[in-house]
Amino acid sequence: MSILLHKGTRVLVQGITGRVGRAQARWMLDYGTNIVAGVTPGKGGEEVEGVPVFNTVAEAVSERGAEASVFFIPAPAVKAAATETIDAGIRLIVVVTEHLPVHDAMEVRAYAREHGATLLGPTSPGIITPGESKMGIMPGNMFRPGRIGVISRSGTLAYEICADLAAAGMGQSTAVGMGADPVVFTGLPELLGLFDNDPDTDLVVIVGEVGGTQEEHAARFIPEHMSKPVVAYIAGHSAPKGKRMGHAGAIVQGSMGTAESKARALREAGVQVARYPLDVVALVNKVLRE
Repeated sequence: MSILLHKGTRVLVQGITGRVGRAQARWMLDYGTNIVAGVTPGKGGEEVEGVPVFNTVAEAVSERGAEASVFFIPAPAVKAAATETIDAGIRLIVVVTEHLPVHDAMEVRAYAREHGATLLGPTSPGIITPGESKMGIMPGNMFRPGRIGVISRSGTLAYEICADLAAAGMGQSTAVGMGADPVVFTGLPELLGLFDNDPDTDLVVIVGEVGGTQEEHAARFIPEHMSKPVVAYIAGHSAPKGKRMGHAGAIVQGSMGTAESKARALREAGVQVARYPLDVVALVNKVLRE
């Protein structure tokens, strides 16, 4: 079992004819992802890695039964592409694209919620159900099948922590890169709820970071709505006070958004919080034993 993505999911790659889209499509296919179509306007009729390319999402859905999409397209094209994709009936979209304007992200999020679609990103490394399928840029060799759900605002930290868990014999049911921009399409509470309803997930790991308020929102959600234990790691305890960090989402708002405030809120919600990434494995073991 998994959330959102499984081996049979029929995946569409938007921007498949570009340099990045072409390379990532090859790696997703190698992993076992069921890529059934690509879309690049004006390139319909071509093939990439044996995958047929269409001019529109509606054609890809009609001809190939695509039901999920991953974006490797420029930021200015994302809003129109997301609207087109949702209108075509696709209900899972992974937006790897960086530098999406905040107002565009807000409009896309509202449109997706209105139509019951789940979007990950912007700036998402993707989603992976180990041993089955992946959408995005996550390196498949750092994950293994198991019963730990992972939600991360950081791509590289997700890879590191999942690799540590895998080395300790604890694989993942699904690992989700939610993105860490100031506005994300799907927040931590929604993703926690999906894992809580998954019968094959025993525990959820949150990989958070300084900036934004997603972790504080999660801390309010967990005591009332989560029946499964949660472990967290928050990056950024050494971030200098009053300095904006490099990531778009790493903005501290008053007393919220610091690594300390996030860790404190989660602990008050009953979450075990690791000080360092390597501590996650020990905490997961401890919580599962309890």
